[in-house]
Amino acid sequence: MMHKKYFSILFLVITVFCIWSFSDPETNKEPFSEKVKVVLREVGNQLLLSNKDSVSLILPVKELASNKYQISFEKQLSFKPNILVDIVKNAFEKASFSENYIVEVLQCSDHEVAYSYQIKNESEKDIIPCSGRFLPKNCYQIEVLFTNRNSGYFNRNTLLIIGFIVLFGWLFFVFYQRKSLEKKVEMNANFVLLGIFSFYPEQHKLMQKAKEISLSKKECELLEIFVANPNQIIKREELTKKVWEDNGVFVGRSLDTYISKLRKKLKEDTSIQLINIHGVGYKLEIK
Repeated sequence: MMHKKYFSILFLVITVFCIWSFSDPETNKEPFSEKVKVVLREVGNQLLLSNKDSVSLILPVKELASNKYQISFEKQLSFKPNILVDIVKNAFEKASFSENYIVEVLQCSDHEVAYSYQIKNESEKDIIPCSGRFLPKNCYQIEVLFTNRNSGYFNRNTLLIIGFIVLFGWLFFVFYQRKSLEKKVEMNANFVLLGIFSFYPEQHKLMQKAKEISLSKKECELLEIFVANPNQIIKREELTKKVWEDNGVFVGRSLDTYISKLRKKLKEDTSIQLINIHGVGYKLEIK
């Protein structure tokens, strides 16, 4: 019962996880992408204002590739690289971007890199060369690449694979446990292996290593029924019918008495228990 309960919970969790994993990754990507575009337009605006230009246009921010964006301008401009570094840093901090990124300033004419730097959010690892040198007036495009963002699809696929591994691992565990349980009761020509005991039905006895435990005829008949149906509930009526039907008068408490005797004889193995299912019958539970 506990296995079934745990399996049901795990199956529900895996199902919800799979639904989430197969949902469109782009829906989670868009908010970041749109936010970046807004922030980069503000970067462009501040850069133009540093040129005392409050009139010319910032062209639409383009998403060139996954996590890579471009700012373009209507007119030429000039600036010191350190101004660009500060503007980008301040804009990203206001937007609560805790990202690592590379900024490249490209010349429109030949797309050569006029200036670039890298931020890793660790001052000793940031690379900001020649920040004081002046970039002459020219047509520039600024590209920003976020370097620590994996695509949502990759993350989801990875998590999905892990989820399936967990699910199949659990299924294998349940299957293995069931097979192990079945092997605990193995039939032999003369006896049945029952936990730490060897049960000899024809000789009416249990053997625990060299120790012999005698069984009465009724105890032996009851135990045979239980051994043939491990971990299954057997109704009182079925037990009494099979053991007492052709053997004279049956007293109501006789079954309980014999069950109690069997419990005492099996008590050395705690993995074997005769469980009373109230109002129904008994079950030989093998853990």
